Amino acid sequence: MLPSMPDQRDAAVTRYYFDIRDDSGLYSDEEGLEFETQREAEVEAALALADLARDLAITDERQDVAVEVRTGTQRVFQAALVFSSSRTTQ
Repeated sequence: MLPSMPDQRDAAVTRYYFDIRDDSGLYSDEEGLEFETQREAEVEAALALADLARDLAITDERQDVAVEVRTGTQRVFQAALVFSSSRTTQ
């Protein structure tokens, strides 16, 4: 009999949902992504936020945007980009 090999499918995974909130509302993630650790979900949220910031940079809009991350049962964390400026005269 062969020794039992660890099965990667046995690793606990959690499905994380990455909802997008901006000045116009909340856009819910209906599919989510599975990760073994919250840290992996944090990296994914940061990458998504960077993509959103890049998209906003080419427009004249300067709106706050956030990636709100949740599991099927609870809110876990939020990554946000906040635009703030001080008005100066030229």
